[in-house]
Amino acid sequence: MKQIFTLLLVLTASGTMAQNLAPLTVEKIMRDPKWMGISPSDIHWSADSKKIYFDWNPDKAVRDQTYAVTPTDLKPQKVSLTERRDMPADGKWNRSHSMEVFEKGGDLYLYQLSGGKTMQLTNTTERESAPTFNTDETAIIFTRENNLYYLKLAKGELIQLTNFVKNASDKKPAKDNEQIAWLKKQQLELFDVIKKEAKDKKLDSVERAENDGDKLKEIVIGDKRVNFQQVSPDGRYITYRLTQAAEGAKSTIVPNYVTTSGFTEDIPNRTKVGAPQQSSELFIFDVKRDSVYKVITKDIPGIKDIPDFYKDYPKELAALKKADADRKVDLVGPYWSPDGKYAIVNVDAQDNKDRWLMKLNAETGKLTLLDRQHDDAWIGGPGTGAWFGNSTLGWIDNTHFYYQSEATGYSHLYVADVANGTKKQLTAGRWEVQTLQISNDKKSFYFTANMEHPGITHFYRIPVTGGAPAKLTGMKGGNEVTLSPDEKWLAIRYSFSSKPWELYVQPNKAGAKAVQVTRSTSPEFDSYAWREPEVISFKNRSGKDIYARVYVPKNADPAKPAVIFVHGAGYLQNVHYWWSSYFREYMFNNLLADNGYTVMDIDYTASSGYGRDIRTGIYRHMGGADLDDQVDGAKLLVEKYGVNAKHIGMYGGSYGGFMTLMAMFTKPDVFAAGAALRSVTDWAHYNHGYTSNILNEPYTDEKAYRESSPIYFVDGLKGRLLMCHGMVDQNVNFQDIVRLSQRLIELHKENWELAPYPVEDHSFVQPSSWTDEYKRIFKLFEETLKSK
Repeated sequence: MKQIFTLLLVLTASGTMAQNLAPLTVEKIMRDPKWMGISPSDIHWSADSKKIYFDWNPDKAVRDQTYAVTPTDLKPQKVSLTERRDMPADGKWNRSHSMEVFEKGGDLYLYQLSGGKTMQLTNTTERESAPTFNTDETAIIFTRENNLYYLKLAKGELIQLTNFVKNASDKKPAKDNEQIAWLKKQQLELFDVIKKEAKDKKLDSVERAENDGDKLKEIVIGDKRVNFQQVSPDGRYITYRLTQAAEGAKSTIVPNYVTTSGFTEDIPNRTKVGAPQQSSELFIFDVKRDSVYKVITKDIPGIKDIPDFYKDYPKELAALKKADADRKVDLVGPYWSPDGKYAIVNVDAQDNKDRWLMKLNAETGKLTLLDRQHDDAWIGGPGTGAWFGNSTLGWIDNTHFYYQSEATGYSHLYVADVANGTKKQLTAGRWEVQTLQISNDKKSFYFTANMEHPGITHFYRIPVTGGAPAKLTGMKGGNEVTLSPDEKWLAIRYSFSSKPWELYVQPNKAGAKAVQVTRSTSPEFDSYAWREPEVISFKNRSGKDIYARVYVPKNADPAKPAVIFVHGAGYLQNVHYWWSSYFREYMFNNLLADNGYTVMDIDYTASSGYGRDIRTGIYRHMGGADLDDQVDGAKLLVEKYGVNAKHIGMYGGSYGGFMTLMAMFTKPDVFAAGAALRSVTDWAHYNHGYTSNILNEPYTDEKAYRESSPIYFVDGLKGRLLMCHGMVDQNVNFQDIVRLSQRLIELHKENWELAPYPVEDHSFVQPSSWTDEYKRIFKLFEETLKSK
């Protein structure tokens, strides 16, 4: 009996030890993330506000499953396949919020809140999409095969509103030349049989026209793509956009070496920055006048402005002034007022240095200015994009239109009186409105903002007329809120810097308590005392506040080493009080601290959350002010944290990999070692949408590309460099790192190595790849930063 009891003690102890994560190792933290526990995601409410649905995986199953709770019963229950199939999708509600129309599986459905019934409206082989209610809510307007249709709810009557065709069915014959016209006239004059034939043909034409009745007008679009089709509230105007595909745009090819077939297979990929771009125009079909015409853009204020950077290229500037051409623009809209009296069109310059909100005169197609946002760098920040369904643009009532702007240097909420042109700023301060939606009754705005601290988000409510915002959430960290359709409840996805995301539920009242629904982390994850990084700020050399996370070791290594982690994406925030999307790097930083390193993670110039000046601080020089922030951070590590200035390393992926290369090549006396992961090495080879905003185009602003691309600074390498890259990277192509490697070879550099990962895209998936990569990074730092 004594032996059995001893055995039980041993088994219990071994079971406890098996769940003890410490000491951290690369192998432990880079496993399939299921070992940590899977946080809830895709949180959404039922249409009747009685249930909260979310994806979750507490059992570490092969796939996440859908769970549900109610505001009064917070025990998660798995949702059956039948219930998942019958759930209404996101759609459009009517004004009283009693009916919702939505598309599911290519067909249309109508959900009635009273009784919770769903009725199928269409059942066709064609795909119906983008349904919405007409003005008096007696019909549904939707798109089928690019055309607009009108479905009357009471009678089920279907009316086609547009007839977009590639080519006209009644093409007019080519006009006769003088000789042929004369001969035809002679034949008609000489022969009775020809006269009779011509008369019969004319009568047939008249009779055919009478039988056809009011035939729907053909709108010829040729080889262009039609989108953004919509009907004005009074039904008179149908607006649509025609987009012409770019000509001569060459795409990259990504070779895939590890394939099912055993042969190398090519993956068609993206174009490179500066490639020809598609163009678009906005049209109006006036049903009353049976006429089609284009929205006029030539009178937009500043459409002929030449970007400021051309002052560095006098010859090109003179040529542009002489050409006096309009800049290319893209139009989204119109956004119709509820009564149809007013319409707003969002106009973006293709060089992204201007955004105009214009009033549209639908009868003439002319535009007049409501608001202009200009930036010599580029327009950006939260809430500044435009697309249909965008909650950051819309109407409060028949005359007041709301939008966001960085006019003050931070993205804030504005309301314009369209009738008289006056504008009112509703929010203000050195913080950003990051999400925005208007209440059902159009009396309040709900928004997420980092008002208290750049790294803390809360959910607020403010009257549409302005006033002091009411803070609705109370937990310090990150609060991602999904408001219930009846606006009585908040479903909150909350996390803290050392605690992954969990689901909470709270009444929609200031000061109300949020109740935790899920507990997702595993006992093994919880067994380790994850650090709450110290969040600090320091003044960079330009006098701007720069924020950073610092991981301080309990027992610093005698060599006093330090590592700076550089987050990716450029416009992204990682110094905050919520769980990082870089969770693997967060765990690795803990591992480094356990091994005696001081670790710093900087939200450098260009990071999000800090307003316009920080966002655009890298314009025309990536690896300039942003890299200076890393150097200033390294100086702070030496002066405040006692780090050895000769034992500082750097690592990061994507933009962080680019920054690591620039640091190793241009600041070789500051950084002794660097691990550059999936790095951009030459910005002329990256994509257009991201790069052209910051550096313009290679052939218009070559200076910016030469100053910003690591491939031009390879000769500066002194320290030890590790480069890791996925071979099927469709974001930063593997070609980038191959070209850089060739430069290193030609310049006879020896202190570098490249680790290729044959099956990995930009974001690694395989735990074996993550493990191999980070074992190499750790080895690099151990061998260089702790050396005597």
